[in-house]
Amino acid sequence: MRIILAVSLFLLFGLTPLLTSAQQSSQVSGTVVDPDHAAVAHANVRLLSADGRQIAETLTDNQGYFTFRESCPGHCLVEVHQLGFRLQKQSAAEQPVVLQVAPIQERVVITANRTETPTSEVGADITVIGSKEIEEQQPLLLTEVLQNTPGLAVVRSGGLGSNASVFARGGDSDHNKVLLDGIPINEPGGFWDFGNLAADDLDRIEIVRGPQSALFGSDAMASTIQLFSRRGTEEGARPHFRFNFDAGKYNTLHGGAAISGLTNQVDYDLSWDQLRTDNQDPNNAFRDSTASANLGWNPDERNHFRLILRGDSSLVGTSGQTAFGRPDLDSFFRRGEGFGGGSWHQQSSSSWDQRATYTFSRSRQVSRDLGLDPPFTPSFDGHVAPFEFFDFATNFLNDTRRHHLDYQSDLRLGSPIDAWGRHAVTFAFDWDREQGTIGDRDSTDPFTHAVRDNFGGTFQDQLVLRRLFLAAGMRVEHNGSFGFAVVPRGSAAYFLRQGSGFFGATKLKFNFGLGIKEPSFTQSFSRVPAFLGNPNLRPERVRAFDFGVDQRLWNEHAKLEVNWFDNRFRDLIEFETISFNPFTGSFININETKAQGAELVAEIAPRAGLRFTAEYTYLNGRIVKSNIPTDPVFGQGQQLLRRPRHSGSVGVSWNWRHLTVTSNALYVGRRVDSDFLGLIPPLTSDDPYTNWRLAWVYRFSKHVSYTGEFNNMLDQKYMEALGFPALRFTYRTGARFEF
Repeated sequence: MRIILAVSLFLLFGLTPLLTSAQQSSQVSGTVVDPDHAAVAHANVRLLSADGRQIAETLTDNQGYFTFRESCPGHCLVEVHQLGFRLQKQSAAEQPVVLQVAPIQERVVITANRTETPTSEVGADITVIGSKEIEEQQPLLLTEVLQNTPGLAVVRSGGLGSNASVFARGGDSDHNKVLLDGIPINEPGGFWDFGNLAADDLDRIEIVRGPQSALFGSDAMASTIQLFSRRGTEEGARPHFRFNFDAGKYNTLHGGAAISGLTNQVDYDLSWDQLRTDNQDPNNAFRDSTASANLGWNPDERNHFRLILRGDSSLVGTSGQTAFGRPDLDSFFRRGEGFGGGSWHQQSSSSWDQRATYTFSRSRQVSRDLGLDPPFTPSFDGHVAPFEFFDFATNFLNDTRRHHLDYQSDLRLGSPIDAWGRHAVTFAFDWDREQGTIGDRDSTDPFTHAVRDNFGGTFQDQLVLRRLFLAAGMRVEHNGSFGFAVVPRGSAAYFLRQGSGFFGATKLKFNFGLGIKEPSFTQSFSRVPAFLGNPNLRPERVRAFDFGVDQRLWNEHAKLEVNWFDNRFRDLIEFETISFNPFTGSFININETKAQGAELVAEIAPRAGLRFTAEYTYLNGRIVKSNIPTDPVFGQGQQLLRRPRHSGSVGVSWNWRHLTVTSNALYVGRRVDSDFLGLIPPLTSDDPYTNWRLAWVYRFSKHVSYTGEFNNMLDQKYMEALGFPALRFTYRTGARFEF
């Protein structure tokens, strides 16, 4: 008994100091979440002593969890910082750490790396336009949203629904990869007409500037633009209904309806949108109807299935270059498009997930001219054509289809605080079958029937090592037209400074990549003697690099971004005349261009509900090599067509009580252009212009809102493309209902 008592006293008094020391010097761990208690990955966590001295530093993992190997003597604090959130400091014993959203927010994007990645960890130059911004701007079509994006030049040939092109960082209009919820929707050869795509059912838009062929294959030469449709987000068994209607100048009528919901296993969003307008020129009326469905099913925690459907039907009168003469009163352009895709995503483990997707897209376009208009001699402001012009009957069909199948596997290894960092390894395999029928149904020339199979494999490794974020990868592409090609890509981001204060986080960025683009069906397979296809064409290529700085200011109330880029395009495909009698021609790889420039982007949120934005783009684009070297527009040394040297925009969004007002002013400087009619003396440039837009939403209640928009408020007379007058001052007003 005495022995037991002695041992007890020894344990009590001998081990008490050790136990006390262990309690006062314990390890610290915890989790970091946002206001919705979703995990915040890769947040910077500092362990501080009671007097503010740093003991250790780490990053949270993908589940927002952190732990320190170092012990904490006494009462310690944790300080957590992540871009897009306010700095949070609290007792280490208080868990979890809940971060509050900062005035200047960050986003999670997919397009930059093919995997979900916070924009703070992305080295690529990316612009994200969210559902709130889209709703505030009240746009009818996608082009109205894209025109304020740095590095992009949007050119529309006339009123709503007319042909619209996007030029990114000096690239051509067919150098953009366009995706809809992962579905490639470009025509074979890269071209996409942005003129009729409705914006009402879009949840967000991601624009990655620079070549992304290493991730998405052919056509991703100058940018990748991915559109995401809405998903059901309303909790509860009751569905959520949305209705909207507005009307305005030029007999414009616009309306839509949608139903969405979210249950334990199923989310859904079904929408319909219709637009009708006469525009301002004769025979330029536009009619468009769009229906879409986004359906998701989660049978368990690991598996997720999704079905995407979208259909679009439009008709627009093509009156031609009415600034130069009489309108064409009997020509039109009819377009029908359908996109569909199904995907399976499995979270196999906490470190490995995989997904498989099959998609199908079809575009049927008919351009028709009955050929009954009288001849005329084009003229404009003292410039006169040397001969009379007349139109002739055409009935041109472009019917293309694309099957797309891809598989992607993502594996995450290590930790950001390990010596070798955290690695996210991505392997992806893609297959495309492109089919098309192109030709004039009223001509005796043979139709072009083409089938092309493309295969590609992508490998990428993303490294997170404390303040350093690297992404390096390559793609091996086998194209049915040009054969094998290898395109690499590298991207880096490094936080030179972290934290808050007046001078907050400073991020340095650098990117390098190669891009490729396949020839179009006409360029490769046409059997028409006047436009003979060339099956030996090489792919168009680009070598690009850029670097920049992102600076946070004023305790996350402001952000400044400066980017510089250098693009060199080669093997560009051009038409070459072989003979004049009879007239024959074909396509060759000859042209080379270069584009250097800078982008300046600023965002300021001085108080809740108030946000200012500004962007400016400088572009020095030149033709280095041309098949017509002395031409005043397309000759060697000339500036690039329809790509302004100076452009920019400023905007403000103000949310006050029940009212939200958004205003944007777009400036586009002088740019090289052509009348394409041989006017004497020739027109070789287009004047600068400014377009000022104003939109508003007034919420009478949570169910009813009053909406409206003014466009070209200064009533400027200008042309985005020579010969095609832009819309003068326009207005719309209407209402939105939600239940």
